[in-house]
Amino acid sequence: MQVAVGLTFPGKLKDESVICQLCKKFQIELIIIEASFSVSRGWAILEFRGDEEEIKKVFEYLKLKMINIQKIKRDDQPK
Repeated sequence: MQVAVGLTFPGKLKDESVICQLCKKFQIELIIIEASFSVSRGWAILEFRGDEEEIKKVFEYLKLKMINIQKIKRDDQPK
């Protein structure tokens, strides 16, 4: 399974390596398409590749961290 998502990070997570932890905690491949971070907030467009159940666990983890998740469709994804 592969899914592209937009994530919005609250400023309180600025000192946590959340994206790095995703690859360490879960059996997924992660591609950073675009991202921007500041002291008050951050956002990233990522693509997750892996088993559907493992990606569901990633979403649960992100929700626990209070990270907003929006699934997006990329123009360059195969139809």
